[in-house]
Amino acid sequence: MYFVLTALRAGPLHGHAISKSIRELSWGRVQPSVGTLYGILERLNERGMITVDREETVNGRSRRYFRITPEGQTLLEAEAMRMQEAAALVLRPSGA
Repeated sequence: MYFVLTALRAGPLHGHAISKSIRELSWGRVQPSVGTLYGILERLNERGMITVDREETVNGRSRRYFRITPEGQTLLEAEAMRMQEAAALVLRPSGA
């Protein structure tokens, strides 16, 4: 979910573009399957973290573009801070 929200910070994207962005953001370490990605998109949409920006038809196929909502941005920032604080615990010198 973190990488999906991070990908959408750049602007509205469709599923394939989100997947590509996740691979790039994670240096290839995260490569969600189509089913996993659309499950995450559905849950984030249901929770109001993302919304459908628009739909269009490309080569006879419907393509939905998603965008992050203000609530999703707040959640993403909170998660980034949580991870930064957790990393600081590990990276600080011993005995500090």
